Amino acid sequence: MEFELNEDQRAFVDMAADFAQEEMAPFAAEWDANSHFPLDVLRKAAGLGLGGLYVREDVGGSQLGRLDGALIFEELSKGCVSTAAFLSIHNMAAGMLDRFGSDELRQKFLPDLCSMEKVASYCLTEPGAGSDAASLRTRAVRDGDYYVINGSKSFISGGGVSDVYVCMVRTGEDGPKGISCIVVEKDAPGLSFGANEHKLGWCSQPTAQVIFEDCRVPVENLVGLEGQGFSFAMVGLDGGRLNIGACSLGGAQFCLDRALQYMDERKQFGRSLAQFQALQFKVADMATELEAARLLLHKAAFLLDRKDPQATKMAAMAKRLATDTGFKVVNDALQIHGGYGYLKDYPLERHLRDLRVHQILEGTNEIMRVIIAREMMKA
Repeated sequence: MEFELNEDQRAFVDMAADFAQEEMAPFAAEWDANSHFPLDVLRKAAGLGLGGLYVREDVGGSQLGRLDGALIFEELSKGCVSTAAFLSIHNMAAGMLDRFGSDELRQKFLPDLCSMEKVASYCLTEPGAGSDAASLRTRAVRDGDYYVINGSKSFISGGGVSDVYVCMVRTGEDGPKGISCIVVEKDAPGLSFGANEHKLGWCSQPTAQVIFEDCRVPVENLVGLEGQGFSFAMVGLDGGRLNIGACSLGGAQFCLDRALQYMDERKQFGRSLAQFQALQFKVADMATELEAARLLLHKAAFLLDRKDPQATKMAAMAKRLATDTGFKVVNDALQIHGGYGYLKDYPLERHLRDLRVHQILEGTNEIMRVIIAREMMKA
């Protein structure tokens, strides 16, 4: 095993760290307060190759691995967790199109997605199908050269703003084998959107319901074959879980660094907080747990790059540990700041709100335990 980053990976980390510090961190609080979606900044990120991280180079992608992506998303999230997480979702959708779409679909959509002239959303969750994703009811019926889609998707990042929606729909029998993957464009007849959701966190990215009412989509927008959509969705989620875990690590590392700085500056009872052993023990535990989660996530990314049969289990383990640990570290960092941590003048509370949803999306952490146990029982 090699724990040192190679030269390319060090360059990725430096590039992402500089971008986060210069283009994201100074504006993150404003984006959060005003629910502003910084598309201009995302397009700058795409100019650095971050719009198509896992997409092949012939359509403008960077063709990087999952470990490369994890390193990048950890750094970006130090600037703004919410915006980095949206970029992760866009890359998940683009990566699925690159891996499973026909060459015609790839050439049609991916150049604009890699440049982020167009942005993409991933549509799986429904009002009645959350953790039980295989029970989704949005249905697509073949009508000549079109599919006619009826149903809705909920909690869709980019809903109403994205140009491309990679949607899981039912074309056949109940259960996972009846699910297909179809690309729906924003201007498709019969496609509409709900109001922007008012959320606890992730305020720099819009979230809305996506509604299909006799929505007509060309048959050539089918990704792969009918019945393959659920397996495509699960492959996409393996990578998405690593990225969201990496975003948790980056947000938590940022807050730990701020806590250490605050402990040096803040004085109580005639000495700095850094001199109190109880707080020394707390930050030691925070750093240890964060590093353990990081190592597990990097191992899972390494296995996913190798298409190892253990990759799905390890991705679930890494997502569960990284998001739980990340939230706990941020919460502890806020506690170290005392009342100041609760104020919006400090970034701790924003990171706390942004990281909380990571324990829910891309599969709840309870579902991660189901996946881990199921894979263990196969052994």
